[in-house]
Amino acid sequence: MNLNSIPAFQDNYIWVLSQDDGKCLIVDPGEAAPILAAIAENNWQPQAILLTHHHHDHVGGVKELKDKFPGLVVYGPQETQDKGVTHIVKEGDTVDVLGCEFSVIATPGHTLGHVCFFSDPYLFSGDTLFSGGCGRLFEGSPTQMYQSLQKLEALPDHTVVCCAHEYTLANMKFALSVLPHDRAINEYYKEVNELRAKNQNTLPVILKNERRSNVFLRTNDADLIEEISKETNLQQSEQRFAWLRAKKDNF
Repeated sequence: MNLNSIPAFQDNYIWVLSQDDGKCLIVDPGEAAPILAAIAENNWQPQAILLTHHHHDHVGGVKELKDKFPGLVVYGPQETQDKGVTHIVKEGDTVDVLGCEFSVIATPGHTLGHVCFFSDPYLFSGDTLFSGGCGRLFEGSPTQMYQSLQKLEALPDHTVVCCAHEYTLANMKFALSVLPHDRAINEYYKEVNELRAKNQNTLPVILKNERRSNVFLRTNDADLIEEISKETNLQQSEQRFAWLRAKKDNF
């Protein structure tokens, strides 16, 4: 399988898994034009679409793609039922595409029905897990997002995290504001800064590395607990997550 990222809008990525024979799977096509151009350029033959949630920048291109490729199968959670989905999926379901078996992981928080798709080593995390960060809580609660991230953090170290947005630099600036002397965060910030200065992608990322540099996955970390305790006394990891998310919202 070949992993491809197609830029869309200002900072979205449409992910494509393709085989050498051209058959491919498309994830979260927010707009049709860039993916249609990539399909033509690479002679891809779309077989299916995976949708993580209902926001327009993730589903906006589905109708045009289905019109162009009438046999296209579209998998998505209940909240995408009116976005062109042909098969509704939920926690615990599996999706078989291109010889890969994708586990459906319910990850409410960003939206109430958000799901992620995992087929080792690929995790399509939508707007739940970003490099250095996590999604805003538009519909769900901090508790839901914390629990969703715990599910993703339990995946193997070598998991290739395919996030839907190029938010890494902004996320790492926030991480530095929280833990300014942390070695892993400083090293990753420098790396990301250099990549973005050259207009290069920071994604995908490896989950093992995210555990070191993403403060939202480090809520039990001693250094983070010490830093947060300078401002407030929070005993539970979940409370520290909520504090971080609120602080990021106003950063």
